[in-house]
Amino acid sequence: MPSNDVRTLLQAAVPTAAAGAIAAVISGVVVGGKGALGAVVAAVITILFMGIGLYVLQRTAKSLPHLFQMMGLMLYAAQILLLFIFLSAFKNTTLFHPKAFAFTLVATTLVWIAAQTRAHMKAKILYVEPDSSTSSTGGKPEKSGHSS
Repeated sequence: MPSNDVRTLLQAAVPTAAAGAIAAVISGVVVGGKGALGAVVAAVITILFMGIGLYVLQRTAKSLPHLFQMMGLMLYAAQILLLFIFLSAFKNTTLFHPKAFAFTLVATTLVWIAAQTRAHMKAKILYVEPDSSTSSTGGKPEKSGHSS
C-alpha cells in the first residue's frame, strides 16, 4: 500500500478507534460490561469493514480506474448487507448488549466517513496529469480550442 493510502487509512482509523473507546466507556457506565463489550465489537467491525473497503477501492482505482465508481457502490452495498446479516445473527445475543453495539456501529461508521472525507480533502492528490508547458514547437505552448 503506498504511503498516501496508509496515511488515509490511519487518518480514518484513529478517530474511529477513539470514538469506539468513548462509546465503550459510555456503554460500560450506562449498561455495564456487556455494553462495553458490544461497543468494542462494533468499533472493531467498523474499522475492519471500512478498512478493507478502503483497501479494495484504492487497488481498484490504481488497476481499473474505469470501474472505480461502480466498485465503490457495490462495495458499500455489500458492507451494508454484511452488517445487516451480522446484526440479524446477533440480534438476541447474550454475549454483548445489542443496542450498545448498534448505536456504536452507527456512530463509528459516521466518524469513519467524516474522517475519511477529511483525509481525502487534505490529501494532495493530483487528479489531472501535469503537462509540460512547452511543446515540441520550439518552446511555445500550443493553443487548443477555438480562438477568434
